[in-house]
Amino acid sequence: MTFMGKGCNSRNFDYCLLCFFTLVSIATCKTIRYRTYEEDDPGTVIGTLAEDLHHNIPEDGSFRLMKQFNSSLIRVRESDGQLSIGERIDREQICKQSLTCNLALDVVIFSKEQFKLIHVEVEVKDINDNSPHFPSQEIPVEVSESASVGTRIPLEIAVDEDVGSNSIQSFQISVNSHFSIDVQTRADGVKYADLVLMKELDRESQSAYTLELVAMDGGSPSLSGSAMVNVRVLDFNDNSPVFERSTVTVELMEDAPVGYLLLDLNAVDPDEGANGEIVYGFSPQVSPEVRQLFKIDPKSGRLTLEGQVDFETKQTYEFDVQAQDLGPNPLTSTCKVIVHVLDVNDNAPAITITPLTSISAGVAYITEAAAKDSFVALISTTDRDSGANGQVHCTLYGHEHFKLQQAYEDSFMIVTTSPLDREKISEYNLTVVAEDLGSPPYKTIKQYTIRVSDENDNAPVFAKPLYEVSVMENNAPGAYITTVVARDPDLGHNGKVIYRLAESEVNGAPISTYVSLDPATGAIYALRTFNYEILKQLDLRITASDGGSPQLTSSSIIKVKIVDQNDNAPVIINPVLSNGSAEVVLPARAPHGFLVTQIKAKDADEGVNAEMSFSLTEERPNLFTINKVTGEVFLTADVSDDLGQVFRTVVTVTDNGRPPLSSTATVSFLVTAATPPANHELMQPSSWEEKVSHWDIPLIVIIVLAGSCTLLLAAIITIATTCNKRRKENKAGKTERDISELEKGEQDDEELIDSQKGNLFDARPFPNATPFTGTEPAAVTPEVPSTEENFPTCLYDTQKRLRSANSEVRDGCRVRPLRGREGSSEHGYNPLISPELRQGSGAHRHCVEGTLLQHHLHPGSREVQRQRQRQRGQRLQRQRLRHQRGRPEEGPHQPHADRTVGLYYGV
Repeated sequence: MTFMGKGCNSRNFDYCLLCFFTLVSIATCKTIRYRTYEEDDPGTVIGTLAEDLHHNIPEDGSFRLMKQFNSSLIRVRESDGQLSIGERIDREQICKQSLTCNLALDVVIFSKEQFKLIHVEVEVKDINDNSPHFPSQEIPVEVSESASVGTRIPLEIAVDEDVGSNSIQSFQISVNSHFSIDVQTRADGVKYADLVLMKELDRESQSAYTLELVAMDGGSPSLSGSAMVNVRVLDFNDNSPVFERSTVTVELMEDAPVGYLLLDLNAVDPDEGANGEIVYGFSPQVSPEVRQLFKIDPKSGRLTLEGQVDFETKQTYEFDVQAQDLGPNPLTSTCKVIVHVLDVNDNAPAITITPLTSISAGVAYITEAAAKDSFVALISTTDRDSGANGQVHCTLYGHEHFKLQQAYEDSFMIVTTSPLDREKISEYNLTVVAEDLGSPPYKTIKQYTIRVSDENDNAPVFAKPLYEVSVMENNAPGAYITTVVARDPDLGHNGKVIYRLAESEVNGAPISTYVSLDPATGAIYALRTFNYEILKQLDLRITASDGGSPQLTSSSIIKVKIVDQNDNAPVIINPVLSNGSAEVVLPARAPHGFLVTQIKAKDADEGVNAEMSFSLTEERPNLFTINKVTGEVFLTADVSDDLGQVFRTVVTVTDNGRPPLSSTATVSFLVTAATPPANHELMQPSSWEEKVSHWDIPLIVIIVLAGSCTLLLAAIITIATTCNKRRKENKAGKTERDISELEKGEQDDEELIDSQKGNLFDARPFPNATPFTGTEPAAVTPEVPSTEENFPTCLYDTQKRLRSANSEVRDGCRVRPLRGREGSSEHGYNPLISPELRQGSGAHRHCVEGTLLQHHLHPGSREVQRQRQRQRGQRLQRQRLRHQRGRPEEGPHQPHADRTVGLYYGV
């Protein structure tokens, strides 16, 4: 085994490798090359990368095999990168007849701080493990006795699977007097032997020759193979066929279709008859492979393509075609045909992606902590075509965070272009496009996914840096206070948050004796009952830590404010009490308004709970007064005559808490002969009034709101009253206008009624009269009909307003039957028709000028509306007429004879 290193320059860039670190992305380009021999035993050491790289390998570094086309042939030890043979290597099986045989693989050195990619090429050297051999042990050859000296007779080609010096190098033939061999080299480098006639033949003296042909390779030791050549001498034949050219070279495109014509061979034989007829065929030594790919027409000599050739498999075919006549002793001649296969861009590039870290197929993983230019995956492209058709250009699409960087020939690396953040983008879908430079170009597209693995790069973050919460004093132990929340966008253990209470002391005691913290949820609970008068605020520091490595933490301040409750009653401190009572001296000559004493009290609570008011209860009324705010006690009566008397009062001090708490004390005032001090204070009325007139602000607000509502209600009532008054005035004006219009039209009718009085109508009561129509008596209904009822009308013929053309005359009156909505002929109720007329028979019906009209109008028509207005006007007019004539209003108690019967003013 041999180690070779090559520097990076422009000529050997194909073998250069860009090695980079996660933190430092610039490194030296280098390719490591080794040699080994085929057939070495498994476990044979090829080389050790850690020793041959001449770089400091981190202690935690390890080696990993990235790419290996034959994964079982070579193994890499993780600790130091030792390369060894995994299984026996057969060069002829891997590389066939190729002169060079290289195994390429990529090894990654990785640690916590760096990544390095190394390209390794192992050249497999050939050993002479194959002997030359001929296709058959006997080679038959025919030659005419008339063949001239120097005639070349082709023989079957010997085969040796080894290459280079281990392949066939020479031939030998057994000693004879007529034949020798001439060694030739084909275009593909294979050597073969032709049999050459050295002396004229005489069939009559010797008709056959047996020769031994030996092929030897150049190995050490040399190996050989042999075959027997049986030469049969044919009887004399004047002429043998002759080809136009002894060697023909043609070019064939690898995509040529089957049946494609390569050559049209032509040989000439001057003999006549059967001796001049020629047949074509392959020489006996032509290999089966050539016979499968090509076909020659026996009669015409046309050489055509029989199978599909592949430039990537074999580039040159060399074989012999012979022409033979049909004489009794046939003669042959040969023509060497060399076919060069030309490459066509018929293969698309193949893409192989090998990730640095992969859990599932088709997905690469990279940590979000990777720096710029970090290695992600290796892309290897292959194209079986040659030249420009086999040159591949690779492009990466999908996201600007990744790019391609060429590692060596036809291999590219996917590297990062900027730092990654899994919390923003956790997965990238990339597209790799490999395109050759052929015409037209072939393209291969492959989708690839890169997932960003989580790193503990985010500390927990509290919702607020400062929490302010309140808790009522006198709480029960274990009462819930609040919950703090911190979130970590990392995954798994990196994002699992644990809460802790920072140690501190409050009033000499550990903070943990005051509150407890749930480490999983962040809920805070009280461990004791808080007293506002002792502790007004509790400051806590909560830390949130994740489960990553290294662990990240953050903290937040929680200010727990204790809210005061009215749990302390006022305490009287002046005058000093003894068993709840005190004694105060009162001068007998103290004037009115004299400041006797001041009641002072204190309340341990704060705010409203500590605001106090004073009150006084006396045994003798109107002797003292007390300022409710200041507690000053003033004398309001003359006590000069009460010398030696003791006046007891009960002082009550009440706070403003809810519920209010109070305390009382008994104060005894002893009237003495002491003289009041010269600078004694008297009660100031103005000041006292100001103090007494202490308004309650909520009460003021309530009074203002009540006054506003009262004003609003008065405004609404005023507006409603005004609108109602206007509406009544409008109705009255309209009624007056209707009456004036009716009076004007009724004057003539009134005169007519007066002139015909006593003759026009026969007003008689008909209590038992039958209805106008029908056989059953109908009860008189005094109700006014609705708008849906039908109105029979008796009209003056002189008005001629609603006379019907289809009316009929009944008993001397023209009558039009009234039809309802459903076509019924029932008569509707009309209050203007007198009961006698409604209940009378046909004999008692009268009309003016012999005409009685019954007409029906639609309740919703304008004519009906006018009729109703006139009816109202007529009722008013009749009432006025009755008052003028001294008649009482008609009513249901009056007899029918006193009623106006059937009077109706025109519609």
